[in-house]
Amino acid sequence: MLLAVAVTAAAPVNPARAQSAAPAFVDFDWVDPARSRAVPARLHWPTSVAPGSRVPLIVFSHGMGGSRRGYSYLGRYWAARGIASLHVQHAGSDSSLWVGNPLTVVDRLQRAAHESEALARAWDLHFALDRVLSSPYGAQIERRRIVAAGHSYGANTALLAVGARVMREGQWVEARDARFAAAIVISAPPFYGESDLASVLSKITVPNLHVTATNDSSKFPDTTRPLPIG
Repeated sequence: MLLAVAVTAAAPVNPARAQSAAPAFVDFDWVDPARSRAVPARLHWPTSVAPGSRVPLIVFSHGMGGSRRGYSYLGRYWAARGIASLHVQHAGSDSSLWVGNPLTVVDRLQRAAHESEALARAWDLHFALDRVLSSPYGAQIERRRIVAAGHSYGANTALLAVGARVMREGQWVEARDARFAAAIVISAPPFYGESDLASVLSKITVPNLHVTATNDSSKFPDTTRPLPIG
């Protein structure tokens, strides 16, 4: 059902009807074979795409415990304005964190905040972008207008995707994807516990839009220790 709706939306639409039509979306259940990792995603697609034209694409990363279904209000908003958005779900730090014994939720959150998962999330964006560009939608995506975006943990995922990096055991942990021309960073928490942000962010060369409140903070449940990455 969703696939049929999304395919219809990708085809030329009568502009007179476009104002009243709801933006469409399609869900993908991809698996990255190189990492044996599920990478679900939801693509919000503009209702009206003129024949031969191309649309910008935002690749969006959710916060801790989120999913591809979250932030749908952003997907609808962008789609209504002619912008496609691909909302990627990160299997190691998604809504499955809230399922199971409530007494062990803090342990699950701590595992999800590990640097290995932080890096895996950035590679999720890379893989999902590969897949959508090679799909039938790819021909209508403007390659020069692809943006990485995210909220909270996802904000730092987006920063990694555009060039942020940290030094660990004498090696840089990084996952830059040169296809991203800009980033939208919403409520980014302290970057992986780093204090030298000049070093962390020095390799980012694309424009960034940061949206953060002065009293924003992230904490583990029932503790006073700041959550370092989301």
